[in-house]
Amino acid sequence: MLSIETAFQKYYRPLCLYAMHYLCGDVDAAEDVVQDCFVRLWQREANNDRAFLYTAVRNACIDRLRRNDPLCHEVEPKDLEGTITDEEAQDRSFLEARLWKAIDALPHRQREALLLCKRDGLSYRETAEKMGISEKTVEHLLSNAMKALRDHRADIYRIVLTAY
Repeated sequence: MLSIETAFQKYYRPLCLYAMHYLCGDVDAAEDVVQDCFVRLWQREANNDRAFLYTAVRNACIDRLRRNDPLCHEVEPKDLEGTITDEEAQDRSFLEARLWKAIDALPHRQREALLLCKRDGLSYRETAEKMGISEKTVEHLLSNAMKALRDHRADIYRIVLTAY
């Protein structure tokens, strides 16, 4: 068993992303569920922190969805492509967490340009106006950001291309 602090550092972000696959991207609900599950982990001793946390988060998400809609019987994780298996959701949550860690490590302006264009779907022109820079500078910032992500890990870069 890991210390609660170590488990939190290792699993918090992946678990939030995992919960969002069940909760249709509701960040606040996902964070509430994960925090509650860490409290449960802290209150009891688990032989396998990862297994305990993923099972607890999945069950808490299902409970939350069924409380909101008592007629809800089929609860499965989803992503942009549709329904996925629980195992895929767990695997993707770790890859997505690595992606966000890599994005967080980018220089501020590269990160801002990347998120505005790729996550928010703004055009280069709209991004340039919002950031107060030229379209060419946006293009350059995005190119550098994508290169940094590509250099970081090939699987992370694949997520950027397919998810956004």
